[in-house]
Amino acid sequence: MLRLVVNWILSACALVVVSRLVPGFHIDSPGTALAAALVFGFLNATVGLVLKIISLPAVILSLGVFLVVINAFVLEMAATFVPGFHIRNFYSAFWGALVLSVLQLIFRMAAPEEKRS
Repeated sequence: MLRLVVNWILSACALVVVSRLVPGFHIDSPGTALAAALVFGFLNATVGLVLKIISLPAVILSLGVFLVVINAFVLEMAATFVPGFHIRNFYSAFWGALVLSVLQLIFRMAAPEEKRS
C-alpha cells in the first residue's frame, strides 16, 4: 500500500516537472497534480490498455514509438476530466508524454525493489 502511495506522489511530481519543461502543458497546483496523476493512472490502466492492445500492429511496426502517441491521447483525455490540468494541443501532449515516460523510468530505476518473502 505504501508503494502505491509513493508511486502516486512520484507521478504527480513528474507531472509538475513536465509542466515546467513542456510549453502548453499546465498544472495549476500540487493538488491538481495529485488528481491528474490519479486520473491518468486510472485511464492508462483501462482505456490505455485497450488502445495498446488494439494498436499492437502499429506499436510493433513503429518499434514502440506509437506507445507515446497513445500516452499523449490518454494525457489529453485526463486533462478533460481534471480541472486545473490543461494541455494546449496534441503537440504539447506528445512531448509531455515523452518527458513523463522518461521521468517515470528514472524514478523506477531510483526506487528500491520491494522484497517479497
